[in-house]
Amino acid sequence: MRMEKMSLPVAAIALAAALAGCAGKGSSSAPTAILTSPAREGGISREISFSGVLAPDRTANVFPKLSGLVKEVSVDVGDRVREGQLIVRIDAKELEAQLQVAEASVSTVNDQAAQAKVGIETARLNLDMAQKNYDRTQALFETKVTTQSQIDDAQTKLDLAKTAYDNAQRQYRTVGVSSLAQAEAQSNLIRVQISNSQITSPISGTVTNRNINPGELSSPSAPLMTIADTINLKLQGDLSQDEVLAIREGDKVLVSVDGMGGPGYEGKVTQVGPIAAATGQYFPVAVRVVNDGRLLAGMTAKASLTITSESGVIVPIAAVAQRGGDETVFVIKDGVASSRTVRLGLRNATEVMVLSGLSVGETVATSGTGGLQDGDRTVQAAQKGEPGVSR
Repeated sequence: MRMEKMSLPVAAIALAAALAGCAGKGSSSAPTAILTSPAREGGISREISFSGVLAPDRTANVFPKLSGLVKEVSVDVGDRVREGQLIVRIDAKELEAQLQVAEASVSTVNDQAAQAKVGIETARLNLDMAQKNYDRTQALFETKVTTQSQIDDAQTKLDLAKTAYDNAQRQYRTVGVSSLAQAEAQSNLIRVQISNSQITSPISGTVTNRNINPGELSSPSAPLMTIADTINLKLQGDLSQDEVLAIREGDKVLVSVDGMGGPGYEGKVTQVGPIAAATGQYFPVAVRVVNDGRLLAGMTAKASLTITSESGVIVPIAAVAQRGGDETVFVIKDGVASSRTVRLGLRNATEVMVLSGLSVGETVATSGTGGLQDGDRTVQAAQKGEPGVSR
């Protein structure tokens, strides 16, 4: 039996096709070697920190409520003041003179009110007498003892007495109530202005700026001085979304100051910003620390604390990959890989919490996922001398 010779190009093409077919068959049947880990239930602990500059917890610019000549400034830059302490006094001689006039007016109106009250009493007595006279005349008229003109005269006197009584009451309301209230209000207003001439510190702290001297004129539009609360200092920073969800107001914080030894200072979270900062999903956080006398506003410091999430689904951080803008893991079931989109929470250097998309006990791939696709068969990779186990 004679075999015909194939041409060289045809033989080469046939060989390439055969090799390609063999390669395709081998790659489709070979499982991918991976490492896996079960999703467990637990919490995530992580130390977070931020740095910033210590600033006064509160700062107050002291403005006067009235214009006037400054008579006294009792504090200077660097002085410690307490809340309510007198710091500036404005000349109030003109106001005191106005108060004397206003109080005299109140006294006059009081006298007028007293007279009006006497007038009411007199008018009431006259009204009673006119009423009795009318009643008596009416009784005599019915017995034909008096004439019609006499009863008409009694009625006229009664009407005049009622009018006089009404006018007396109206006069008392005008003088004794309205005018007196106005006079007293004017007097009280001047007293308030006099009290505003005594300017006190709104907070306890240190005077950091002074803009007024005795003999100068104060203005409600210009601050007299600035007072800062340096007993309580504030350190501000930004935390990411997953970090800020794990802290609460009142949490204790360790504050360390650059260049200052020792164990640091115990601080407390006083504010967690409800709105993210303009630069991404970062939220402002403020920490308060009590000054022992060594700290100065403007020093750089670092705040650190350990946060622990609530219990949830935990996987190794190596199991998570970015695919198409989503966080994904490969779930391994019966040796077959399946891609799963997940939503993540707090993470540390080794683990991350899965908020949704995965359940406790499911197995995820932690290595060898670079070329893994949905539906690929997998095999457990060997670890430190252990043979791989086919699935």
